[in-house]
Amino acid sequence: MSKGTAEKLIFHFVRMLILIFCVCAAAFFLVCASPLDPLQTNVGQAALGTLSREQIEALEKYWGVGVPAWERFLSWFTGILHGDMGISLLYRRPVMEIIAKKAASSAWLMLTAWIFSGFLGAGLGILAGVKRGKWQDKAVTTYCMIIAGTPAFWLALVLLLIFAVWFPLFPVGFSVPVGMEAADVTLADRIKHAVLPAVALGMTGISSIAMHTRSKMIEIMESDYVLYARAQGEKGWSLVRRHGLRNILLPVITLQFGSISEIFGGSVLVEQVFSYPGLGQAAVTAGLGSDIPLLLGITLISASIVFLGNFLADVLYCVADPRIRAGKTHGISIGAEGKDSGRSTR
Repeated sequence: MSKGTAEKLIFHFVRMLILIFCVCAAAFFLVCASPLDPLQTNVGQAALGTLSREQIEALEKYWGVGVPAWERFLSWFTGILHGDMGISLLYRRPVMEIIAKKAASSAWLMLTAWIFSGFLGAGLGILAGVKRGKWQDKAVTTYCMIIAGTPAFWLALVLLLIFAVWFPLFPVGFSVPVGMEAADVTLADRIKHAVLPAVALGMTGISSIAMHTRSKMIEIMESDYVLYARAQGEKGWSLVRRHGLRNILLPVITLQFGSISEIFGGSVLVEQVFSYPGLGQAAVTAGLGSDIPLLLGITLISASIVFLGNFLADVLYCVADPRIRAGKTHGISIGAEGKDSGRSTR
């Protein structure tokens, strides 16, 4: 890896940290600007009526009532740097402990959906691009147009109705069988409970990846270097493998890692439909229950996951494209890199 490439990755890493800090600040000050009364939110209106003035003053001091917002933000952010995100008001446990437990379930679900949508979306996009104008292209395009306008929660409800009610092939919900002890839960049980949520979550991300990949594949198949390869007698899968897949790799990486935010956002609704105990369901519960420490913690973690995905995409650029490792290029554009990448494949 060249010095210029290393400096570029360091720049992206520092930018990621700055963006995470900005998200923390924005989320915290938006909560501070909300009309919620900290005492009524955390103690309850009925309980406040039974407290003495001294007890109320002690609670106001504990929750920072009257303290400037920037001082409370510095105190909260300093705690985050030390691994302390506060105590969840609903669960009465540390926020980090709650997030770690919920993230274990969500990671399994979102990773499966992410891989499923990435591979299937890229595969369908390549197929549609190679078979442009034929029935394969029309079928893929029609599917993507329908799915692109379908809400994730509605698709989850349809899958639930078909494969859990009409044809009971999969469980109705939850991440493990009801009433079974944790020690008795097998990997097969977890996979069976995650199939429908993962498919519902992954199907919503297929359309964007497939359509972008199709567009790029058409551009590649109409390029001069592919026409030259055809004139040399190359055709079929060999032509696609040698010239198409190599040149489409960087756009696919960009789209795949860019879809992390879409997968995470969709998990909020999908987990609600299937009662799947993950970060998405915890975020909804925290929002409805005014659990501000947990809500801020989930916001921070979700933003970090999205920004980390984008940073990993930058790192993988260096692995996928030897020109970046050699420091011969300073920018990547999904719509333009194919013009040069054809020369790099021969």
